[in-house]
Amino acid sequence: MKAWAAVPGALALAALLSGCSTVDGPGYYAQAVRGHLQLLADAKPVNDWVSDPATPAALRERLALSQRIRSFAVTELHLPDNASYRRYADLKRRSVVWNVVATPELSLQLKQWCFPVAGCVGYRGYYAEADAQALAAQLRSAGLDVTVYGVPAYSTLGWLNWLGGDPLLNTFIHYPEGELARIVFHELAHQVVYVNDDSVFNESFASFVEQQGAQRWLAERANDAARSEYAAFDARRREFRALALRTRDRLRQVYGEAADATTAAPAATATPANADAQRAAKAQALADFRAGYTALRARWGGWAGYDGWVAQAGNASFAIQGAYEEWVPAFAALFEREGRDWRRFYDATRTLSRLPREERRAALARLN
Repeated sequence: MKAWAAVPGALALAALLSGCSTVDGPGYYAQAVRGHLQLLADAKPVNDWVSDPATPAALRERLALSQRIRSFAVTELHLPDNASYRRYADLKRRSVVWNVVATPELSLQLKQWCFPVAGCVGYRGYYAEADAQALAAQLRSAGLDVTVYGVPAYSTLGWLNWLGGDPLLNTFIHYPEGELARIVFHELAHQVVYVNDDSVFNESFASFVEQQGAQRWLAERANDAARSEYAAFDARRREFRALALRTRDRLRQVYGEAADATTAAPAATATPANADAQRAAKAQALADFRAGYTALRARWGGWAGYDGWVAQAGNASFAIQGAYEEWVPAFAALFEREGRDWRRFYDATRTLSRLPREERRAALARLN
């Protein structure tokens, strides 16, 4: 796991394929279309890979596992039964896209990019890392705090199932079994419910589905070795997440922002009187975060899975993580309210999704 928001995946291409940005023109849209069409061209049915003698045994086993997970998603979690995740592509790179996220220097409010169909999201994705880094450089020169992170998976919301759907990729196929299950469940959940202009709702919903689904998969279908491997992986993630969340909350206090500042109205610009103090407090919070990670890493025996994330951690890093966690407890409460029945839970989530934004947030807050 190389970045907080990269696993179980960001909704990277939903915005890219939805249409041209009125600000950026057709060039950005063209790279999205080219990138996704190349991905589809590289993909072929899982059964073809499995039956090919040239396919390495380890990959053959993982692909077979992926199809058992895919069937579980349909029969046990009632996620969509369609073309997605029934083909596989080796992209021969470590990420499928690279996302750029940005905030003001002294705020956790994410910069938004808006598209005609998918609405506004707090990140912008590129198929070439160099393109993402070029945009990041432009944003930094404008005084923004910027992070670039690789994404192993994304969802096209089911829009392109007629072209073969979203494929399995080399970027995540060899993840621990429980993590592979989480990615598949998360991205399929985006095909169940998606709300324009509300990334926190979308990602929190999908994050709950993946977490609950992975727990069931591991308990009911995995062997002891897979459960043990995942337990060690998830324990490190939980410790790191707790450290990152404490830092995010500390930065919110530094900037005087509410818990939902990442999606709220633009934050007030720091005044000259307090800007220097905020910069100093920000620097100390980040230094303490890195010291905390160094201690964790030592306790983990030198496991370095978060080194890249920590190296570039700043406002943007901590802001984007909020999109994946903010309402997970509310969705957990909703699931319990609906008797842990997946169909009823999805129906209740769709009902929430149709509410005006502020009413939806109030309803979620009551569930929290």
